Amino acid sequence: MEWKADRISKQYQGKIAVDRVSLSLGKGVHGLLGANGAGKTTLMRMLCGILRPDGGSISYDGLDVVSEEYRSILGYLPQDFGYYPDFTGMDFLLYMAALKGLPKNRARERARELLEVVKLQNAAGKRVKTYSGGMKQRLGIAQALLNEPRILVLDEPTAGLDPKERVRFRELIAEYGKENIVLLSTHIVSDVEHSAKDILMMREGQIIFQGEWDNGGEDLEAFYLRQFGEGKEEDDV
Repeated sequence: MEWKADRISKQYQGKIAVDRVSLSLGKGVHGLLGANGAGKTTLMRMLCGILRPDGGSISYDGLDVVSEEYRSILGYLPQDFGYYPDFTGMDFLLYMAALKGLPKNRARERARELLEVVKLQNAAGKRVKTYSGGMKQRLGIAQALLNEPRILVLDEPTAGLDPKERVRFRELIAEYGKENIVLLSTHIVSDVEHSAKDILMMREGQIIFQGEWDNGGEDLEAFYLRQFGEGKEEDDV
């Protein structure tokens, strides 16, 4: 199991958002950290096949990022996820399951399973527009898991979750990462520290650190703040 990016780049209106990034990721949870504007979201969108790199290649065990097979093993929760407000939670998951090609019987079974996993089983028949921010985020996590993806990409997944929900999410992701590849990007450093075996840090479109965190007397959050505490104020790209 190997997920590879080889010298991928992306430029917007003369600004380099991702600059010749190469990665090789295996099973486990990989935490992606960086200040706003570092290029994290652009990187993840390319890894998910939503954006085409200006240069370089992306593959999973030989499957090219543009292939149908690649998309079938991918789960993605973007930072700004679109919901259909008049759908119920169950209807929304069934709709997403259809888009992912799940058979009807399996789709309903899987939706029920995941609504329980994210503690929304009692709200399955309620319209999404009545959900709190945290409930919508949990529904987003559920849809990303529908097709039991080999690669799971999560952009700010714990936004809006309360502390208990965040702990439950960490446990869920840690368990999922035992047999799959998870890439988790968040500004909440403690979520990465508790969930990820592998840390990636990104600055100005480049990966400046990758590896297991060896604190050397300094915790991850202190190191992060020292590196990125005066990061850019614009939104991530």
